[in-house]
Parts: sequence; structure tokens; C-alpha cells
Amino acid sequence: MSISWHDLVSTAADDSAALLEKCAGDWNRPAGELTWSSLETVSHLSQAIYGYAALLVAQPTDRYIALRTSVDPNASAEEIAETIHAGATLLARTIRESGPDVRAWHPWGTGDPAGFGAMGVLELLVHSRDIAAGFGIEATLSDELSAPVVERLFPQAPSGHRPSDTLLWCTGRIALPGLPRQTEWRWYGDVR
Repeated sequence: MSISWHDLVSTAADDSAALLEKCAGDWNRPAGELTWSSLETVSHLSQAIYGYAALLVAQPTDRYIALRTSVDPNASAEEIAETIHAGATLLARTIRESGPDVRAWHPWGTGDPAGFGAMGVLELLVHSRDIAAGFGIEATLSDELSAPVVERLFPQAPSGHRPSDTLLWCTGRIALPGLPRQTEWRWYGDVR
């Protein structure tokens, strides 16, 4: 069965936007346990999803493109959610329209549309959760979205755990039974 990465990105975008809309208040607060503020984290998220779409279009072989995005520090939670949803929609549509032979550079591996889809879903899930935690909002990641991301980006991930917990462990957010929390991590973006 083929994974529809554009559908997964769209679903993650909906989940992310719904969560970010709840984050009203001071966006200068830390994003969960990150050293970044919530505003820095959502700007990173914006840069990632818009940038992944642009990388798939430009297809550079050795560098990022010159596109830089950030979120208006005076935007409301609804406007921030709208911005992230729009970027993820662009990424989903770019993935849908890109042929399977499209390749683009990323420092963690030259990826195909599926790889950039997995990276986009990861960014949306994990960073929305980070931001929500900074606002005191508990967020549970979707196992249905997490499982294909773990399979695509973390081939050495441990088995026997909920996919959402495995994704959080792979990204250094939690410990798993018998496995300490990771302090350094990276995904593997190369084509599989």
C-alpha cells in the first residue's frame, strides 16, 4: 500500500492549526522544554514547511534556497495557525504535484517528495506540541500520523512502543521504558 504523503501533511496541518489556535497569550514564553521561545519555534516551523515546498520546486543539490520566512510577532493565535496551515497546504500540494524522481538537498539527506512529506509531518506534530506545552496545553500526537514518519525517517527506531511515543523519543522529547531520553538526534532524509 502506497502512503499518501500529501494527505498526511494536510491532516497534520489541520491538527497543528487547531492546536495553535488554542495558544493565546504571550508568544515569548518558552516552547515547552526547548530553549526557543514559542515565537521562535513557530517561525522555525514556518520556515521548515514553506522551505520544504520551495526545495522540492527548486531542487537544489547542495544548499538551501534563499527563501526565509518568519511569523509576525504581533499576530494572533488564529493568524499564526492560519499561516502554518497555509504553508503546510503549499507543501502538501507541492508533494502531490512532484514526480517520484524529484530530489532536493537537505543537510540530513537528499530527499524525495515522500521524505519531505515525512519531514513536514514531523515538524508540524512535534513543534505544535512543543508550543502547546509552553502554553500549558497538553497535546497527544496521532499514532496514525506518527507511524509512517518513524518508518520513513528513523529506520533504527526501537519497536514495541506506541508510534507517537517512538516519534517523541526519536526527537529527544521523552524517554521510553529502558531507553533514556536522547540528547542528540537526527532523522535520515535520504531516499529509501
